[in-house]
Amino acid sequence: MPKPNKPNKPKKSKTLKKTKTLKKTKNKMISKTKYKELIKKRQHHKKLSLTERKQLDEALLANYCSCVKSLKYSTKVKDYLEYPVCMSSIYKKRGFIVPKNVNAKCKQTQ
Repeated sequence: MPKPNKPNKPKKSKTLKKTKTLKKTKNKMISKTKYKELIKKRQHHKKLSLTERKQLDEALLANYCSCVKSLKYSTKVKDYLEYPVCMSSIYKKRGFIVPKNVNAKCKQTQ
């Protein structure tokens, strides 16, 4: 018995996945006063707008990554202790929830 004709599906072309890099220029970073103001707002459970939340999250991530990078090459800190030290100082002591895969996001930044 002949097989019934099926409509031909177009073949999917293979595309290369590009790895995302989280590049932030210094122009987009918020000032220290605005940073401290947003931190106080979040600590006291004040309402933050969407742009303020995004700005604060990006600034916290940038500070965490710079902390990790500075401690990683420091001779005063033992190997692999830079992650919990920075996590504690940037997120935990302020009462913030640590976002998932912070270390992976930190490796993506340049």
